[in-house]
Amino acid sequence: EDAGEGDLELEVQISSSEDFGDYVAMEVTARADRDRTVRVQATELEAGQFYFYRFVYRRADGAFVSRTGRTKTAPSPDADTPVRFAFVSCQDFNGRWYNNYLAILEQELDFVVHLGDYIYETTGDPSFQIESEERSMRFVDEAGAIVFNAGSEDEYFAAKSLSNYRQLYQVYRGDAALQAVHERFPMLVIWDDHEFSNDCHGANGTYFGGAVDEEDFDRRKAANQAWFEYMPVAYRAGADFEFDPAASFPGDLDIYRNFRFGQHLELFLTDARSYRSDHPVPEGALPGTVGATEAELMAALGEIPAAANPYVADIDALDGGSYAQAIRDGADTLGIDAALVTGAISARWIDAMISELGAALPAVDTSGLPRGIAFVDCGKSSQYSSFGSRSLVVKPALDAYMAARFEATGGESEQVLGPDQEAWFFDAVESSEATWKVWGNEFPLNQYAVDLSALGGIPAEFAQLFYLTIDQWEGQRNRRSAVIERLAQTPNVVAITGDIHAFGVGTPTNHDASAKIPELTTSSVSSGNFREELFSTIASSDSLSEFSSATTLASAVDDILAFGTNPYLAWTESTQHGFAVVEVAAGELSCTMQILPEEFIKADYADRLGELRGAYTQERFRVLAGSPEVEREIDGTWRRWDPAARQWV
Repeated sequence: EDAGEGDLELEVQISSSEDFGDYVAMEVTARADRDRTVRVQATELEAGQFYFYRFVYRRADGAFVSRTGRTKTAPSPDADTPVRFAFVSCQDFNGRWYNNYLAILEQELDFVVHLGDYIYETTGDPSFQIESEERSMRFVDEAGAIVFNAGSEDEYFAAKSLSNYRQLYQVYRGDAALQAVHERFPMLVIWDDHEFSNDCHGANGTYFGGAVDEEDFDRRKAANQAWFEYMPVAYRAGADFEFDPAASFPGDLDIYRNFRFGQHLELFLTDARSYRSDHPVPEGALPGTVGATEAELMAALGEIPAAANPYVADIDALDGGSYAQAIRDGADTLGIDAALVTGAISARWIDAMISELGAALPAVDTSGLPRGIAFVDCGKSSQYSSFGSRSLVVKPALDAYMAARFEATGGESEQVLGPDQEAWFFDAVESSEATWKVWGNEFPLNQYAVDLSALGGIPAEFAQLFYLTIDQWEGQRNRRSAVIERLAQTPNVVAITGDIHAFGVGTPTNHDASAKIPELTTSSVSSGNFREELFSTIASSDSLSEFSSATTLASAVDDILAFGTNPYLAWTESTQHGFAVVEVAAGELSCTMQILPEEFIKADYADRLGELRGAYTQERFRVLAGSPEVEREIDGTWRRWDPAARQWV
């Protein structure tokens, strides 16, 4: 109120003692064009020490002093000292409470790593969000937001304007438990997708299944600006770095960086959203379109895989164009874009469309036709849908298609970190002198595949081996394998990941299992767990939702993931929430998964801490220096995961 529409002058005080018996003071400006946020990067501090800070606003009638924050500097690179930190991910505010942060406050930690989804850009999306009177979002600038189900009872919005994104941080950071964690520990943060848009890649959203162009650079830069304003980040560009709203994306904000903590830990944080490729099967693709021809499959694989099926090389040349014309004429009935009915098209998809239209044309004669991978082979049964594109994608077909595209494009078809960041990352890891190189990465490297043929009682098209989601590294499988193979050449590289709303531990590997690294994945702070999201996915499918065996999949997802389809995924827990605590020393890296039941994120437990403490269970894992294997503590004994035997030995 004092500043009106202008800036506000503050004083920041930094002290080595909590009582501020002596302190250093600096004048800082809370700028209006930065939403009156303040960024201070202190220098010339002693290594491995606690420091306290507060902000003071002075005016004629007195001084107003903020609560005291505490931080801790990293130990010097030559310090032989253990390091202890927590890592977290995914904290939806809507209808959910941050009780996991109350538990983190009771930990002795050097810092906290946040792996993304600090905010969620939507307000009450009924497909995965819940609302309550105390925990809900309403944009002030609804006119500047994206609206869904306009005018209905299910109306909700997604952030688009700078005002929208700023308001999200204001509301989320208003949570008392989250504020207390920021005040007690340094927090090292990266973003995932929801800081911009669900399952995003670059400046692209994925709300409308490819029916409209969702590339929006202004929206992406608004999201980035709000993140810059509200997130405590020391950028590689230096302490004087300022976000430029006029700068082009993705060069406007580089968030990848590394931190050294004594002799035994170097932490690398990367950005896997800004530079990544589209999901391999475009959501707006015509299901019948051939993505990998016979020649491309032969060039990449040296053979035609069993997942390949016959296709016509040019649908307009088939029977004088009669099939192409019939499908184009019926495009509205079929729910497809007639202009895409061209070129190489799957024979079985042509037959299915002709049958649906009731056209008087015989089935395509497949004798002598080449075989390739069409998008329908990957599970894409309709245009403008995430099924067969981002979720429930047929694994054998997708693997063959991606291998062919990767070979044909010289690797350009699959990017996650982008060439510049990837080069920086490899160089930084390989030149590190720390005992442990820990990679903070948004989403899992491990494979999450399910064999639905074992369930029975479901439609034939679903009785296959599926990826549950390919918004993870599995959606860029060949790039993932190349990255793992390179990292495995450096001792003691461990990945920590989030995003999937489930705990997981494993040793993701390259294609031939000759190289692997340990991976530790935490579940969500509060966002709907993996099993809940799987139920939601099934409910949104007209084909799957009718079958009880599909809900069996969701109910028993951990057991199904443990089948032979994911031999390097050693342990999962997909029904609960929590965080992970890592301890790093010369001889080992240990991780304790702190697991909190679902019901404990549905209400505030700030006044029931004893009850909250008693609700947690723990699972302990470790990696020994010099080994890429993961071990689990079972009844007081450490046992190694054996992928071949599919058990702890």
